[in-house]
Amino acid sequence: MYEGLYIAPYRATIHREYLRQHDAFMLMGFSDLLGVPNPVQFYMLELYPSLIEEFHEWHVRVGMERGPEGGFRCC
Repeated sequence: MYEGLYIAPYRATIHREYLRQHDAFMLMGFSDLLGVPNPVQFYMLELYPSLIEEFHEWHVRVGMERGPEGGFRCC
């Protein structure tokens, strides 16, 4: 009941903010594929297997027609 009163009007705004933060995280995680040095690349190695599943959706959403060259093939 409270969800409908308090959260429902802001659901689209919350989802939009989640996507913005998720896109920023993916950009920082895969910045080495774009040619930007990633100082925490060693620590990201643990996350790559779980992030690789979302990579295609991310690069299409941010406007890249094809995945960046180098690294792995996506499209």
